[in-house]
Amino acid sequence: MTTIPDEKLYAFADRVKGVVVLITGAGNGIGKAAAVEFAKRGAKVAIGDINAQTAKSAAEEIVQAGGEAIGQPCDVTQWGDQVALFQAAHRQFGSVDIVIANAGISEVGTLGQLEFDSDGRPLPPNTKTLDVNITGVAYTTHLGLYYMKQSKSQVKALVLIGSMASWQAVSGGPLYSASKHGVLGLARSLYPDARSAGIRTAIIHPWFAATGIIQGQDDLLSGLPLTPVSRIAGAIFYASTDRDWRTSGCVWMLPDERMLLLLERERLTEGVYRLIDEKIKRQLREQSAKSKL
Repeated sequence: MTTIPDEKLYAFADRVKGVVVLITGAGNGIGKAAAVEFAKRGAKVAIGDINAQTAKSAAEEIVQAGGEAIGQPCDVTQWGDQVALFQAAHRQFGSVDIVIANAGISEVGTLGQLEFDSDGRPLPPNTKTLDVNITGVAYTTHLGLYYMKQSKSQVKALVLIGSMASWQAVSGGPLYSASKHGVLGLARSLYPDARSAGIRTAIIHPWFAATGIIQGQDDLLSGLPLTPVSRIAGAIFYASTDRDWRTSGCVWMLPDERMLLLLERERLTEGVYRLIDEKIKRQLREQSAKSKL
């Protein structure tokens, strides 16, 4: 495991000048902080948020500071909204080069506690958490990979936002935990194909941060340290821009208020998993050789 100190988080800032960055859920919190950091270093930013006003305000704030940005209302569970966001970014800036699938919500509903309709029949559970945190991320990933494969930029990256709940289930949050475990699985599976297309991939796992997503969890978090939003934004930036391809497809962890940790890409090396791993590496070498012809 490698530690990345704060002073290194923007070591590759020169790489994003003129690069187009699309971020979902960027009207406030982590997404907005990341948007501001990219814009400060010369990136052009497309901000999507379910709240049209906060998306617009975040973009205006960047423009007033001398940057380039657009704000677009986007409910990530709606395919049409995501298509419109990507199209707006491409129409305005001519490309989409870095995609941050940031939009997410905490536990909604009470899984396992049945409610009934007027005829006494059980109602289905509220799956909004899965809709936003899994389906929404899948939509962003699907569109992001397509647009980035068309991009001519030297910097292309897809960053997903996991959680410590990707590794340790949160009591009272079964759907949230399931969604964040799922995002981790998605990130792990994307690496080979994305790498062959020259697209970096990463998944950021913050501990709890002072954002709207932790509202109502005072009892759970009382006395515990929170990860600064600014450091999470820096982790997103570093994971997107690192020049070392060996760190693509890796896990980036912020387990508390301390520094960013890089967990090198795990590889299953026994039995059939070893055969799969070796085949993937062989395919990547072959694709790399063909691209040099």
